[in-house]
Order: sequence, then C-alpha cells, then structure tokens
Amino acid sequence: MTSLTCELIWVKQFLQEVKFCDIHTMKMYCDNQAVLHIASNPVFYERTKHIEIDCHFVREKLLTKEICTEFIGSNDQLADVLTKSLRGPQTEFICFKLGTYNLYAPA
Repeated sequence: MTSLTCELIWVKQFLQEVKFCDIHTMKMYCDNQAVLHIASNPVFYERTKHIEIDCHFVREKLLTKEICTEFIGSNDQLADVLTKSLRGPQTEFICFKLGTYNLYAPA
C-alpha cells in the first residue's frame, strides 16, 4: 500500500507539472480489510510495530485527502489479470471490465 501511495503521488505530481489536469483525491482500491483498518486506525498494536513507518506515511496521505481507500472484493480486483494466473470466466469478466477484446476472435 505504501508503494502504491508513492507511485500515485509521483503520477499526480507528473500530471500537474505537464499541466494535464488537476487531480484532487486519488482512489486506492484494496481487497485486504486488515490493511485498510491498520492504515486508518491511529492506534498501533503490538503486532503491527514493524510496519509503523509505512502506516504513518499512508495515514498522513489519507488525512490530507491526497488518497482515499476503498474496499473491493477479491473477485472484482481488476489487477489480478496482471498478477495471477486466472482461468475462463474470471479472465473474461476482468477483460470486459477493462474494455479489452480478443483481436483474434472470429468476426
């Protein structure tokens, strides 16, 4: 989540430098509810000590409204087509949602 936050901020700054558009809040979709709760909860527990610095960074960006987080179910995660080996209907569903199509399908 911290890596994605850094990438989003870089993209936002790049788009502002080239004066492409004015971006206010960027949405970050996550299928892990535990991560979302840790990022939004100001109280740290003993089990999460090792990720404290990363959480502070993400929480700071959440508080300044540079990013907002939203839960998305694992079945609806569009990035899975790029990171996992999917089969049949799930691949077709994600490709449809992304607006892609098969160039080699018979007309």
